Amino acid sequence: MEKVLKPVNGFLALLISVACLGAAIYFFTQANLNPMMVGPGLILFAVDIFIWKGIMVVQPNHARVLNFFGKYVGTVKENGLFFVNPLYSTIKISQRAQNLATPTLKVNDKMGNPIEIAAVLVWQVADTYKAAYEVADYVAYVRMQSEAALRNMAMGFAYDNIEDEHASITLRDGGDKVQELLQNELNERLTTAGIVAKEARISHLAYAQEIAGAMLQRQQATAIVAARYKIVEGAVGMVEMALDTLNSKNIVNLDEEKKATMVSNLLVVLCGERGAQPVLNTGSLYQ
Repeated sequence: MEKVLKPVNGFLALLISVACLGAAIYFFTQANLNPMMVGPGLILFAVDIFIWKGIMVVQPNHARVLNFFGKYVGTVKENGLFFVNPLYSTIKISQRAQNLATPTLKVNDKMGNPIEIAAVLVWQVADTYKAAYEVADYVAYVRMQSEAALRNMAMGFAYDNIEDEHASITLRDGGDKVQELLQNELNERLTTAGIVAKEARISHLAYAQEIAGAMLQRQQATAIVAARYKIVEGAVGMVEMALDTLNSKNIVNLDEEKKATMVSNLLVVLCGERGAQPVLNTGSLYQ
């Protein structure tokens, strides 16, 4: 469990250290006149080195984890100049937000299609004790677990609705929901190392090269079918409206055969890709 410490201000220790160094230099310079001065000079110099070892500087958004002969003592998070027990060993840990871009991974989605996916992660150390002692290398741990979480999420969803029409969430259209799920899984994995995933976003998503061409043709075909469906649906509505208007206003009375001919002609005009060529009928309706 992380324990935050507030050590002694280091400026007084720095002043004492400078005084000891000055006194040691003085004794060494007087050693030519009196050899007995060498002993006090060595003692003061050793004290100076001992004090210097206990002085440490903590930069903003950094922390120092203190250890005393294998026992965790605490963590210094306040920035500034401090003095601690010179026998403490320290581990420097950055608490700044850091970015991690995962390499592009090739995985199979829920439907078994090979896809390429990559993500960008913003992470930060929240518990310095876990980051220092629960894992061997917390930076490498973040990198490996991010790739594992991204791979696991990609395998749980289809790339799009073409393969899974009933999917409520897909990788391509999931948006914020997919990012939220990825961030939650990352936090579950990284909590062991005391790491918090502040943001996780998919930076690259595409079909793998071996099926990209086929999937593009399938998407194009699906788009064409959907467009044709809308065109036919609109054309049928327009024909129905035209027949209802003609009947309601008694403009012309058409039997079933002529209605069928009119419907056929209107559908050809409305659904055709090319402009209709008008034909002038100079006879009766039945010629």
